[in-house]
Amino acid sequence: MRDDDEEDKRLYKVVVNHEEQYSIWFADRDPPAGWRVVGTSGPKADCLAYIKEVWTDMRPLSLRKAMEANVKQEA
Repeated sequence: MRDDDEEDKRLYKVVVNHEEQYSIWFADRDPPAGWRVVGTSGPKADCLAYIKEVWTDMRPLSLRKAMEANVKQEA
């Protein structure tokens, strides 16, 4: 069983899916199906800081596109 201090020493990478939702994944593993590596890799805190900086709109891409289409139809 890992304690929090040991886990925080692991290396991670930032991954994103087709809906532009971000997460972190262990650096020594391939990302899961449907996810691709983007941005940065390193300590967990660095990866989470990167995600906080770039993921400013947490709505899934499909929802953002649908909402934009509704705005265009109403105009």
